Amino acid sequence: MTVESYDQLAIFAVVAQERSFTRAAARLGMSQPALSRAMRQLEERLGVRLLARTTRSVAPTQAGEHLLQVIAPRFDEINSELALLSKFRDRPAGKLRITAGEHAAIAVLQPVLARLLPDHPDLSIEIIVDYGLTDIVAEGFDAGVRLGEQVAKDMIAMRIGPDMRMAVIGSPAYFSHYPKPVIPADLMAHNCITLRMPTHGGLFMWEFEKNGQALNVRIEGQLVFNNIAMRLESVLQGLGLAYMPEDVVRLYIEQGRLIRVLEDWCEPYSGYHLYYPSRRQSSPAFTLLREALRYPG
Repeated sequence: MTVESYDQLAIFAVVAQERSFTRAAARLGMSQPALSRAMRQLEERLGVRLLARTTRSVAPTQAGEHLLQVIAPRFDEINSELALLSKFRDRPAGKLRITAGEHAAIAVLQPVLARLLPDHPDLSIEIIVDYGLTDIVAEGFDAGVRLGEQVAKDMIAMRIGPDMRMAVIGSPAYFSHYPKPVIPADLMAHNCITLRMPTHGGLFMWEFEKNGQALNVRIEGQLVFNNIAMRLESVLQGLGLAYMPEDVVRLYIEQGRLIRVLEDWCEPYSGYHLYYPSRRQSSPAFTLLREALRYPG
């Protein structure tokens, strides 16, 4: 059966229900001549008269009444299913894939997901932790989270977190054996716990700035990790100095378990941004997540 045949059956059902070409045409949003032509073609194709026409009214014949009883419930069922699809379109549902660095995933994404997901059971979110600058289009991600300065120019970027600061810290036990560094160059005499970055395959440089003077220090030490937890545990154990986001170590500093140094060399910088392709058509699910992440500042 052709698409045109289905259209003609749907038109017939409306005409038979309305018992008026005028009302049926208005309901379907089509002209009366086009409607009449479709009914003639349907009757010719089936070889049976479906509608009894008079100058004032139209009514289904016995054959037409039988056909209406067969197809009307089917069309009602189809319309009901289409209405359900509309609900899926209008409410947040489906799966979103986000790539983010470990700190961004823990500090920014996790708190939002904890608030968002319980109220939206049809929404699922996959977070892939990756320090690299992922090509989200090529890798099939809906969006990524990176520092503002790392977002490509062809992407839409939306701020999702406050300015950040890094902190150089060591334990009291460590500083009982080593002097506190006063300037970044002093770090060369210390055992530093380093981070390997997959983006360049090398070690993460510690970045400092003071009074407009920027310094990037390539440090060395006995330990190299690619995650936050092991760096934090190692610095707490007195195994060296670490360079970590301020919010991760703030509580330990307040408790006296860690000592901060070089604070005057660690200036604030632009925080995390959600980035996604400019051509992306926002689904209800993506719009919900984006607005939940939007930073009010």
